[in-house]
Amino acid sequence: MTEDTQADDAGEQRDARSRSAEGSGRGRDGPTARYDRVTRHPTRGPYNSIFHWTSARHPLRVMVNYVVILACRVCPSMRLKNWLLRRIGVTVGDGVAWGLESTPDVFWPDLITVEDHAIVGYDATVLCHEFLQDEYRTGEVVIGERAMIGAGAVVLPGVEIGAGAQVAANSLVTDDVPPGATVAGVPATVADAE
Repeated sequence: MTEDTQADDAGEQRDARSRSAEGSGRGRDGPTARYDRVTRHPTRGPYNSIFHWTSARHPLRVMVNYVVILACRVCPSMRLKNWLLRRIGVTVGDGVAWGLESTPDVFWPDLITVEDHAIVGYDATVLCHEFLQDEYRTGEVVIGERAMIGAGAVVLPGVEIGAGAQVAANSLVTDDVPPGATVAGVPATVADAE
């Protein structure tokens, strides 16, 4: 069997797995709604998708993003952080607050929207990409007006966090958060009202 044939067979198996995964979702209103907004980018060859990152984004762009985000992680000025993040493509509303060590996506910061008066807490991470074995995925993240992301929380690609929603510290947000809801846990689920 030639390398080309093996690559084609691997690609067909990958496509079948992708179709199977897509078919198992519950659609836009179910827990897999974020997958409807995530773009899949198949990669070929013997290595996992992160080896293809230089084809996905220009290395110089990623280096500039990294330096800006690194500066923002330690900068105490909200105005300066917001100004710098806008320069690399993040859509930042009025009065947005970023906690120290918070990290927007380094590869695709232009896929992040943070609406007016939202808070992204200390050491929180907002991801717009996932590098997987046979593909990488990208998806916009929207953090609604006056929403709050707790310290150490991680938001995955394609997630929409509604206006006034709250994400508890150290939560993993894998699905959309309805407006005004409070979510907590790994994965984050709507917290019971006391």
